[in-house]
Amino acid sequence: MKRRDFVNWVGLGLIASSLPVAIAACSSQTPSATGDWQTVGTSADLDKTGQLLAKNSPAGPVLVVGTSKGASLTAVNPTCTHAGCTVAWKAEAKKFACPCHGSEFGVDGKVLKGPATEALKTYAAKIESNSVQVKPT
Repeated sequence: MKRRDFVNWVGLGLIASSLPVAIAACSSQTPSATGDWQTVGTSADLDKTGQLLAKNSPAGPVLVVGTSKGASLTAVNPTCTHAGCTVAWKAEAKKFACPCHGSEFGVDGKVLKGPATEALKTYAAKIESNSVQVKPT
């Protein structure tokens, strides 16, 4: 075997063996993509205003609405599906509203008023040991 052929085979072997590592490093799978419960804040923070916005949580951006004493919690990704603005919870109207273009979303994340056409991503939410936790639905 010629030296040039040997070097080419070794180089090809190095590239092929590092390919799985490169693919894993570039994978978009996050802890929330596995379906596990992720802590996004404390029940004390939620109870202060009736909502908890966690922009950099392990599950991604999450807006949880409710209180630790309430029967149920609502959790959505607060990024408007129209232009990417952060929606706000309007408690009196029981809906999420986008300040940028006026899109409105129901408690279930579904579009009530455009221009958005896609629903907000929703999460199951619970309080466990004074921690607010969410899980993709």
